[in-house]
Amino acid sequence: MNHFNATISFVVSCEHGGNHIPSVYRHLFQGCESVLKSHRGYDCGALLMAKALSKHLNAPLFSATTSRLLVDLNRSIGHPQLFSEFTRNLPPAAKHEILTMYYQPYRNRVEAAIANAIQCGNQVIHLSSHSFTPQLDGVVRMADIGLLYDPSKTMEKLLCWKWQQSLKEALPQLAIRRNYPYTGTADGFTRYLRRRFSMDQYAGIELEINQNYFCDNRAKWRKLCDVIVETCAGLFYYKD
Repeated sequence: MNHFNATISFVVSCEHGGNHIPSVYRHLFQGCESVLKSHRGYDCGALLMAKALSKHLNAPLFSATTSRLLVDLNRSIGHPQLFSEFTRNLPPAAKHEILTMYYQPYRNRVEAAIANAIQCGNQVIHLSSHSFTPQLDGVVRMADIGLLYDPSKTMEKLLCWKWQQSLKEALPQLAIRRNYPYTGTADGFTRYLRRRFSMDQYAGIELEINQNYFCDNRAKWRKLCDVIVETCAGLFYYKD
């Protein structure tokens, strides 16, 4: 029996695809270029992964290349990390302008695409591409790939379990973990979207890849991307 009853529609997104700072705000980051180039400025390799998923799954891609240090597109309004230390103390009017120019348009586009697919009778699988630094605050992250989801959502739980098994078979030497290095229920865009749509309409999965693979060897990263997209696509053809 096919576990996916409705027609599947994929949406791929990448909220932290670049570290660009618009010229009008560059003075706020003067002398801090190294921070922008670090894992704090963007998720290196995540956009390349998102493009591979989009191409292989024939899915629309929504990506942002403005640095999360200007405003974090993966945080909710009011979250303490929505604005970084570089923008947190800006006047309310300046913050509102940043939200109006960079935050709301991106999130609105993604949400509208999902709503449109659902309206057409499809069940949406939203894949949000991210990467994580191998070590944070002195703690080594014990994973190569992480799949983040809400355990209370049957579709997400099933999808991530099956994907993990497929990845382990294809890449037995790697550590493939679920809800690590973050929990899938933490504040983020997918959590917001789960509240907008029912679990029969929408499944939101955050894909996290260890940045070691991108920083050490780009060819290895591309090969890893190929395996990830192939195992993902393969999930939708299995039967009981």
